[in-house]
Amino acid sequence: MKKWWKLVFLLLFLFAHARVRAQVFDDFFENRTLRIDYTFSGDATHQVIALDQLSVAPGWFGKRVRLAELPVEGNGQIAVRSRKTGEIVYRNSFSTLFQEWQSYPEAEKTWRSFENVFLIPMPTDTVDVTVSLFNNRREITSTMTHEVVPTDILIRRIGERDVTPFSVVQNAKDDTRCIHIAFVAEGYRETEIDTFLNDVNIAVEAIFSHEPFQSMRDRFQIVAVELPSQESGTSEPHNGIWKNTALHSHFDTFYSQRYLTTLHLKDMHDHLAGIPYEHIIVLVNTDEYGGGGILNSYNLSMTHHPRFRPVVVHEFGHSFAGLADEYAYETEEIPMYPHDIEPWEPNITTLADFSQKWKSKLGENTPVPTPLDHGKIGVYEGAGYSQKGVYRAFPDCRMRTTEHPEFCEVCRQAIRNLINFYTE
Repeated sequence: MKKWWKLVFLLLFLFAHARVRAQVFDDFFENRTLRIDYTFSGDATHQVIALDQLSVAPGWFGKRVRLAELPVEGNGQIAVRSRKTGEIVYRNSFSTLFQEWQSYPEAEKTWRSFENVFLIPMPTDTVDVTVSLFNNRREITSTMTHEVVPTDILIRRIGERDVTPFSVVQNAKDDTRCIHIAFVAEGYRETEIDTFLNDVNIAVEAIFSHEPFQSMRDRFQIVAVELPSQESGTSEPHNGIWKNTALHSHFDTFYSQRYLTTLHLKDMHDHLAGIPYEHIIVLVNTDEYGGGGILNSYNLSMTHHPRFRPVVVHEFGHSFAGLADEYAYETEEIPMYPHDIEPWEPNITTLADFSQKWKSKLGENTPVPTPLDHGKIGVYEGAGYSQKGVYRAFPDCRMRTTEHPEFCEVCRQAIRNLINFYTE
């Protein structure tokens, strides 16, 4: 019965998407941001979505066209449906640390909860908001729909005063059709903000030295959020060090020493209230190697390790473009991608439905799998944390190793398509 219900829901979901027409922003939304906080909880086989609170902030800095379309599928989606017309008037995709955690051994024996925050344009009339989570077979595993009434007196007003100091790093050519990025300081004391601003400039130049960011740089609006911490650095649980920092970041996420993240998403968005942002890059004041990137959530990177530049670029490939990791280590294999399901990420394939990936770009005599000495676009085994059964397009790429100087052709095209989606 449960499987039957899921199938019906999926068919209805897809049918609704097929009927979506182009939406006009001003018909359904105003120039403010509705922030919706959720708690996702569960274990390896169960997921529960709970609404936490609603907040409204000045200005909307996300997409204003193609409102109901998705450039990438993600591991979850949020959809806004007009109560009056029944139309889906806005959608976005995301991935979460909660869903990633479900693939780790801890989830087999422990039930945990995670904060999640999503931004949508403020509706002018009553809407129904649906949040759906997908498993690694691209099936809906949990969904929740709730009503939002714009006149609700319990929608918290934020960002109107006591805004965190910020400075403009880069102006877009057209600020009505651009991508807004906020760099956020983490683990920098008040006296270290100048160091943070210098680190921002290093990160910006690193990202925009890569194609296609370099040639499309004028489509990005960038600010630096000068958020001070009580202590310098970040927490290092493996060394028994816990710091009092603004975002409570730490290494050893899911017991992986170099996995540097923050689980305090509500704090992060509280500090960003009133600032023009959609995409977030957190810079952490540490010389220990580490970072992390989650689609449409945030990118987080250390700043004072020699690999700062390639890591911040790599993690932005995750958080902004939804690119998958192309590496696979024998000591850290994770069965994240079933071999009979095509991953949604554009830069890896299991060959289950290769036609939707880069198959048309292969040379006529390209062998599959492709040997490393081929050197050109092909189907190279070993990607997505798996030695076997998952493939990448090139021998090496910025999404595979930090030593490689650029994104491969397939990744570049995926990033270019995404930038065009948001700005054309």
